[in-house]
Amino acid sequence: MIPVVQRTFYTGFGLRLASDIALPELLPDAGREGRADVEIRREDLAAAWSERRDGERLHAVDESECWLNIPEVAVYRIRSGSEIGYDPAAGAQGTAVRLYLLGSCMGALLIQRRILPLHGSAVVIGGKAYAFVGESGAGKSTLAAAFVKRGYPLLSDDVIPVSVARGQVPAVLPAYPQQKLWRESLERLGMNESRYSPIYDSKYAVPVPSRFCNEPIPLAGVFELVKSDREQAEMVRLDGLERLPILQYHTYRQFLIPRMGRVQWHFATAASIAGRIRMYRLRRPSAGFAVDDLVDRIMGAALPEASGQLNG
Repeated sequence: MIPVVQRTFYTGFGLRLASDIALPELLPDAGREGRADVEIRREDLAAAWSERRDGERLHAVDESECWLNIPEVAVYRIRSGSEIGYDPAAGAQGTAVRLYLLGSCMGALLIQRRILPLHGSAVVIGGKAYAFVGESGAGKSTLAAAFVKRGYPLLSDDVIPVSVARGQVPAVLPAYPQQKLWRESLERLGMNESRYSPIYDSKYAVPVPSRFCNEPIPLAGVFELVKSDREQAEMVRLDGLERLPILQYHTYRQFLIPRMGRVQWHFATAASIAGRIRMYRLRRPSAGFAVDDLVDRIMGAALPEASGQLNG
């Protein structure tokens, strides 16, 4: 049984959220009650989902609504960039319901609001935001955790909200102060798994409230993390037409975009970001990687840029 609680306000993904389900991952909003950017509430969605479902697909999408059915967890409805309804399955755990609510649901909602959600992690270096994107298992969260361990603030993990206002530098909006790390990553970073709560399988929630940046930060660079058969890590700078498809491909839940009628927006937004930041491809050995070496390589690229010593 997922208990419904009194309407509570939180901040996350650069938004003010009001929710009737407790969201301990997010920062509470101590401001006055009243209007929220997003309303999260429990609804009876089973019958409506049965009418909307398309064969065996687990989603149904149009320009104003996105429905997601996660078996044994919940049915979700994301509407007009301002509402998320959830209908938990019998026996569903609150951790699982929140996992998809703060992941896939927020990714769809950000697209509805025309905020680009990149799939990866972002940290603050020298007052600028740097994002690590890549395929699942590439090591994005591990790399970000290594930066956090060195004292650099976390902005986002898993879903990176990037806001692009007309004529302004793209900015990463703060998500919430938690990372999700595999047991292998905890071991690599010398972190004791017994201190953290499991989310699913061997993945753990790692709160970082004291090392979280809770304000938008200008995006200065994106590093694409790629596994390779090489024995040593290699970093190359990407220029010109190489940049755009990387941002498009690593958009969180990008398969939803055509059905949401956001193809033109997606292209224009990714192109605008690509023209304003630096981008790199960071190849690391598939058999494992020395995370401190990757951190040092990224610092070598980011610090001169963050201090204004490089142009272009």
